[in-house]
Amino acid sequence: QVQLVESGGGLVQVGGSLRLSCAASGRIFSTYGVGWFRQAPGKERDFVAAITWSGAPTYLGNSVKGRFTISSGGAKNTVYLQMDSLKPEDTAVYYCATRRYSGISSNVNEYAYWGQGTQVTVSS
Repeated sequence: QVQLVESGGGLVQVGGSLRLSCAASGRIFSTYGVGWFRQAPGKERDFVAAITWSGAPTYLGNSVKGRFTISSGGAKNTVYLQMDSLKPEDTAVYYCATRRYSGISSNVNEYAYWGQGTQVTVSS
């Protein structure tokens, strides 16, 4: 069984930054894909970014390119989402998820394990 724990969410002003962390425990292989998704109230869960636990390749959604960075490293089995130049439309619950096989994907249905989510609120 795999468990994911997100942290780092909070309240930030427009233009500010936050760094989210996703820590995994359990049976994880370095080539498995890890994704960040977000869900605003009343909306579907949308893809944000993806990476493998080993750190490459990476893939960013169009709405966050140039503002967000996804990376891995530091602590073992931990992935980070650096969010800069935050906008009110970035407000959502952010979820970390991992696939049970190699490679990355933007498809929410390809992710088997999910964290509990962390709230990000960008105030104007």
